[in-house]
Amino acid sequence: QVQLVESGGGSVQAGGSLRLSCVASGSTSRSACMGWFRQAPGKEREGVAGSCAGGESTYYADSVKGRFTVSQDNAKNTLYLHMNSLKPEDTGMYYCARGPAMPLIATMMTGSYDYWGQGTQVTVSS
Repeated sequence: QVQLVESGGGSVQAGGSLRLSCVASGSTSRSACMGWFRQAPGKEREGVAGSCAGGESTYYADSVKGRFTVSQDNAKNTLYLHMNSLKPEDTGMYYCARGPAMPLIATMMTGSYDYWGQGTQVTVSS
């Protein structure tokens, strides 16, 4: 069993930055993939960034490329999402997820994951 706990959300103005963290506990494996997703009110949950092989391979949604960076600290079992140049459309609940090894493009799909955190809210004002 794996537990995931996100933190770091908050309210910022457009152009600002935030760093989200996701601490994993329980059974962990470096071969697993992890991902960040977000969900705005009334919208489906969408993939933001994926990370596999302990952070050696990453994938980003087009909407965040060049602004967001996903990284892992394997010693701390922690996944990060560094978010820069935030826009109002980045507003939503952000979730981390953990699943088995998978093709990088699959890290953008909710069905690829077995475990989810409870989410952390990000609000970007214009």
